[in-house]
Amino acid sequence: VQLQASGGGLVQAGGSLRLSCAASERTFSRYIMAWFRQAPGKEREFVAVVSSTGGSAYYADFVEGRFTCSRDDAENTVSLQMNSLKSEDTAVYYCAAKISTSGYSYYIRAAAYTYWGQGTQVTVSR
Repeated sequence: VQLQASGGGLVQAGGSLRLSCAASERTFSRYIMAWFRQAPGKEREFVAVVSSTGGSAYYADFVEGRFTCSRDDAENTVSLQMNSLKSEDTAVYYCAAKISTSGYSYYIRAAAYTYWGQGTQVTVSR
């Protein structure tokens, strides 16, 4: 599975960005899709995940209702709508995929994911 993330950029605090991740896999609907981020000098951290069915999404506590993760299986894409951005949201954002094979709807550990996109830079200025 090849993942291509896009949509990053420079935005002022309080602004919005929409990240997209396009997958090459025909059986995209079988995959749990997640977003992680990594700021300079910090470890990669979980941001959001959407189940393979799209029926549920789960977010890191720091999201505080500002982000929405969704998927479009017809287009093989997963999106992350980010609103009310803060300077601390500055990071490289990665999409990740894991095939759904168990009863779990999502995973928040990076090690659980098999496929990763190349990352897209999000910079939020004060």
